[in-house]
Amino acid sequence: MRNIPVDVSALTFVCVSAPRPKVLNQETGEVKVDRDGQTVFTVGLSAADAMGRVDLLNVAVTGDQSVTIGEVVTPVGLVAFPWEAVLGGEKRWGVAFRATRVVPVSSGSTSASSDVA
Repeated sequence: MRNIPVDVSALTFVCVSAPRPKVLNQETGEVKVDRDGQTVFTVGLSAADAMGRVDLLNVAVTGDQSVTIGEVVTPVGLVAFPWEAVLGGEKRWGVAFRATRVVPVSSGSTSASSDVA
């Protein structure tokens, strides 16, 4: 699938759900890992633009992130990618998000868009 870089410069992101391991199978509790064997986490973010429009995003990121609920953050290297799957006999599709890391704005990360993959 194609990765679409997201320009985060015009958006404000707030952590709305703490990082948690991404579970592949609810029955077995199997957790998703990347190619290097590191756990993939999901971080819930709100993304607001200058017009006041807000979207909620679940962003996948490798490794636990040091962010807390209510903290203003920057998703570094944020990309969107379309997906489709047949689940329970129904075809579903959507857009998923992934970042290389999620950092608090207070950490001085101002070059987030330069790390887009």
